[in-house]
Amino acid sequence: MKTKQACRYLGFNFLVLVLFARYDGILAVSAEPNPVSFGRDIRPILSDVCFKCHGPDEQQRVSEFRLDTRDGAFADLENGRAIVPGDLAASLLVHRISSTDPEVQMPPADSGRSLSKSQVDLLRRWIEQGAAWQEHWAFVSPQRAALPVSGAPEWTVNAIDAFVLARLEAEGLAPSVAANRTTLIRRVTMDLTGLPPTLEEVQRFLADDAPDAYERVVDRLLNSEHFGERMGLVWLDAARYADTSGYQNDGPRSMWRWRDWVIDAFNANMPFDQFTIEQLAGDLLPEPTLQQRIATGFNRNHRGNAEGGIIPEEYQVEYVVDRVDTTFTVWLSLTIGCARCHDHKYDPLKQSEFYQVAAFFNNVPESGRAIKEGNSPPFIKAPTAAQSVALEELERSLSAAEQRVQEMHDAIGQAQLRWEQQPGELTATPWSLAKGLVAHFPLDGNLADAKEAQRGARFEQPGGGFVAGKLDQAAGFDGQTRIDGGDIGDFGYFDAFAVSAWIHPAGKNGTIVSRMTPGPRGSGYYVHLEEGRIQVNLVKRWLDDSIRVETEQVLEAGRWYHVTMSYDGSRVADGIRVYVNGQSAKLRVHLDGINQTFASTEPLRVGGGHSAFTGKIDEVRIYDRALQSAEVALLATSSSIAEILAIAPDKRSHRQRQKLRAYFVERHAPEAIQQAVRERDALRDRRAQFWKSVPTVMVMEEMPVPRKTHVLLRGQYDKPGDLVQPGVPAVFPPLPAGGASNRLDFARWLVDPSHPLTARVAVNRFWQLYFGDGLVKTSEDFGSQGARPSHPRLLDWLAIEFSERGWDVKALQRRIVQSETYRQSSRVTPAALARDPENRLFARGPRFRLSAEMIRDQALAVSGLLHGEIGGPSVRPYQPAGLWKEIASDTNYQQSHAGGLYRRSMYTYWKRTVAPPTMMTLDATAREACTVKRSRTNTPLQSLALMNDVTFVEAARVLAQRVMQQLNGDAEARLTRVFRQATARNPRPQELQVLMKGWQHYLNEFQQRPEEAQRLVSTGEFGVDTGLDPVQLAAYTAVASMVLNLDEVVTKQ
Repeated sequence: MKTKQACRYLGFNFLVLVLFARYDGILAVSAEPNPVSFGRDIRPILSDVCFKCHGPDEQQRVSEFRLDTRDGAFADLENGRAIVPGDLAASLLVHRISSTDPEVQMPPADSGRSLSKSQVDLLRRWIEQGAAWQEHWAFVSPQRAALPVSGAPEWTVNAIDAFVLARLEAEGLAPSVAANRTTLIRRVTMDLTGLPPTLEEVQRFLADDAPDAYERVVDRLLNSEHFGERMGLVWLDAARYADTSGYQNDGPRSMWRWRDWVIDAFNANMPFDQFTIEQLAGDLLPEPTLQQRIATGFNRNHRGNAEGGIIPEEYQVEYVVDRVDTTFTVWLSLTIGCARCHDHKYDPLKQSEFYQVAAFFNNVPESGRAIKEGNSPPFIKAPTAAQSVALEELERSLSAAEQRVQEMHDAIGQAQLRWEQQPGELTATPWSLAKGLVAHFPLDGNLADAKEAQRGARFEQPGGGFVAGKLDQAAGFDGQTRIDGGDIGDFGYFDAFAVSAWIHPAGKNGTIVSRMTPGPRGSGYYVHLEEGRIQVNLVKRWLDDSIRVETEQVLEAGRWYHVTMSYDGSRVADGIRVYVNGQSAKLRVHLDGINQTFASTEPLRVGGGHSAFTGKIDEVRIYDRALQSAEVALLATSSSIAEILAIAPDKRSHRQRQKLRAYFVERHAPEAIQQAVRERDALRDRRAQFWKSVPTVMVMEEMPVPRKTHVLLRGQYDKPGDLVQPGVPAVFPPLPAGGASNRLDFARWLVDPSHPLTARVAVNRFWQLYFGDGLVKTSEDFGSQGARPSHPRLLDWLAIEFSERGWDVKALQRRIVQSETYRQSSRVTPAALARDPENRLFARGPRFRLSAEMIRDQALAVSGLLHGEIGGPSVRPYQPAGLWKEIASDTNYQQSHAGGLYRRSMYTYWKRTVAPPTMMTLDATAREACTVKRSRTNTPLQSLALMNDVTFVEAARVLAQRVMQQLNGDAEARLTRVFRQATARNPRPQELQVLMKGWQHYLNEFQQRPEEAQRLVSTGEFGVDTGLDPVQLAAYTAVASMVLNLDEVVTKQ
């Protein structure tokens, strides 16, 4: 039924959307007869047709003759000059472009390029008029123009209107009337918060006759916490933010703390220059704060390849290239990525300059092979504000508890002395560290597990036995047998654990403890002796998916050693500690790259796994936590409590004293002391658990010794050319002299007032946010292949204002949305549409389809479902079952519930290989790469998604349910409320008639098929009001669904 309903209204919606899709065409503004402008008319021709052979790319250039520079174009050639200003006959260029001789004609017939008659005419007229040359506008610093004087000064509210009106008057056009107040408040609320206004907000604005009523609405919206969400969503596309790493594995990562930093920065109105510096180089600021370090996650948002078998060096280069390309796209709108393999074909960007910029981003201590599950180093703990408060409180409590125990030091000593004089009878069971112990094999003449009496072990082959041990007896191994300990010690790479044992090796090799596939280099974990060195191997695949370390110290055969391995679950080699006789051993790292769990279904084994152990093993202990060095020292102290007590106090070793103190406090200290110690230990555990729950975020970080950067021949990672130093393209102002030439200098260079592009690009992007296109339509490309500004003087004026007035983001938004240009009606006449189909002259207000996120958020908001929490981990709303497994992985989609289903779309979990399907249908990006301008399509599938996706069906049902609960049985009143909730206005009589007719139709349909009504109103997890008639509710739901799909609702008017 829903599909049939969708099809019924598709005709209307599709027709209206197609009409407005025409706006995406190219506005053809004919060149003025005189004069010819080099920047507007000539440079685009040269760039398109001539630069391939006579442009910036030295490798592609077929001769020394160049047309991308003034000196090259007017240079003396062998037979004259290509361009002689004012003299067509003497200009060789004119002869070549006018010739029909294939041997003479330019461009050559085999080049794939040609000049049209009008282009040839423009080139001739330009030379005839004196061949005035202009540098490309984007590489020339902006100039503040005087505000133009117009014939209708009463229309201009600010400078924007003055420049727009001057252009309209020059074109013989007039601006449109102002949009009605209902349209205006809906437009500006959607633009500044991404959400529709409430009916109360609309009514309050309509009733406010004060001259500054609109300005106060703008101020309220700019101060809304949803402003940061609106601005932040656009920034997520630019930063290629996602919740997974991409490529084939596309495993999860956690970058939402950076996302929340962006929201907070916009809400706090952080100046754009500071916003830039902190994201590009916050870690290099003096004594950087946590927030400044989090900000640098911007350039860690790129994809990361965790596939086995890749060449890490190749992808390390790819990450650097991505950072360069993204940074130049976001802040400079230049396609510098085209200079990776050769000089740029169209813009003055050399290949060597590309790698000079790359040198700024090439010093991150990272591996080209990313972590499969979780964040790849370098990353930091990034507690939220609430977590920071809780952590401070916990630290204060722990500090107080530590202080209380410290103050008891003398009392503990005195109590221990009294106890030592009369210790009483000691238990026969040896005392040692018990916290976290999951298995303990004393190996004292049997294979019993002292931790679990009912659990035991066995020798896998005959011949196993017991011999004199370090503590009583030990298991003897002759290289032929090993102990099967059963299903214990089942750990994976996220699990912290520790293994300890006394060993007396008879040879240089053999596995001490393992849980692995038996055999050399098997998968699993094992503590192993290799050529006398202790190895710890955590293995999924030996060659490329494991962590493998070994001690520098060599153990001699025929001696007892206490060996402990502790792993903290961090999945890096630095998380492994090996202790020999209680002392931390220096380690060599053989491989530090594990991307899959090493958990094994094999049993725990003692004395075998990789290879058979020969010698003795005693006192094997397995812990489900990492051990501290003091705890390991306690385990390595072989003396029993009774033996220590038998030693005179002044003859005891430090470790013996520590072990005796720990035993006394745990077993015999006065209750007050034990209580204080328990409270301290409990707070330590709470803090450790709390810290474990704190999210991490990947950040930028510098290596102690900068990595060398080379030009890569043809862009290939394994073909280094000349060594380069950090630098910037010569077309721009140089870096400040005397600096460190690091990322911080680069970031400050970007926002220096002398830079010709940064402020222009920023202003253009914000303009695009409101009008659909920027003043420069190609917001991703300000180079010679990009579009020229429609209003160059306005662009420069706004850019200068932006930078000179403190890079105030909110002030810029206020200036744009308070202009009369923005406040115009978007209604268009056929004549105006024909004259300016793309609205490049801004003779009317903006009108285009809302973004995918705004369409969904609007449906949630008008229905009352929207959960307005700001920030936090990503959530997983409705999605077709099995989609992830079918397309990308074996991972199940764990759908959220309750409020998590109804949060704003910017918090939706974004898996790059399977981005949220409805969002993608509505032109969201997969975030595989930087995107600064989304495409805008119009397809029937979009309408079908809006009428059949669970989110929208549920929103329609809840909207209908809410209206039925609020209003009594008057169908007209209820339908009017539904329409007004979605559009902010009352329906016209004809529209209300259509709504009533549709409601009556659905009511009749559902009365005959009540089971269909019940199924429709049961859509989604939000509770159904059982007190309402399900048939009526279904009918109102069907109409509400149609209303939410109207062109007026999904379009900014």
